[in-house]
Amino acid sequence: MPSTPLQSYMICTAPRSGSTLLCRLLAATKIAGNPDSHFHSPSLDDWLDDYGLKRADYADTEDCLRALINSAIARGKGGTDIFGLRLQRPSFDYVMQQLGRLLPGQMRDARRIEQAFGATLYIHLTRSDRLGQAISYVRAEQTGLWHRNADGTELERLAPAQDARYDAAAIRGQMAALTALDAAWERWFEREGIRPLRLTYDALSEQPQRILAEVLAALYLDPGHARSVEPPTAKLADDVSRAWRDRFESES
Repeated sequence: MPSTPLQSYMICTAPRSGSTLLCRLLAATKIAGNPDSHFHSPSLDDWLDDYGLKRADYADTEDCLRALINSAIARGKGGTDIFGLRLQRPSFDYVMQQLGRLLPGQMRDARRIEQAFGATLYIHLTRSDRLGQAISYVRAEQTGLWHRNADGTELERLAPAQDARYDAAAIRGQMAALTALDAAWERWFEREGIRPLRLTYDALSEQPQRILAEVLAALYLDPGHARSVEPPTAKLADDVSRAWRDRFESES
């Protein structure tokens, strides 16, 4: 395989679209970086804490941001030659504001991203089943459990365990919010003249190795590495999710 002409890739997505599965598949290849939400929280102090840095060690905000970017690139490369970043749309504006402080001047967002991270492949990961996506989000927010490992054990819990409760208004609100997030990505791609690699939740969940190989090929990496990677996460949807869907559809 030729050496990659790309230095980074950005998974552009919204919550509950399968991005954790995609990130862990890519990391498991050992050749495609360590993609994650390296700039998730809209707070410089949170970023500093995440990377073990102290604001007092830097002369000004620009030096601080430069150190943060370098730390994120090192973590996102994971010992490989390419930087992987997952960027949820709710985090996007704050990340771009900070890049604007570090790289001021009149330029397009995509140009600023590539000045910070190098030549970048943009991947748009979406989920067409908006109701299923919204139910997944509401249940995760209520129960505190966001992801499970493939063996069923907990992978990511953000709050103490609580019972889920059906809430039609919350589901409806999330459907609207998630639709707006995907639409915002589409407007940005059009404005920036970006043609992203488009992936769907359904294809990723049904044929993870095939989609992983497709991404590797787009990164000019050996797609054969996908064959030995097993899906590291399990779906959270269950009988409760199906009951909520049936109830929501019947009430609507």
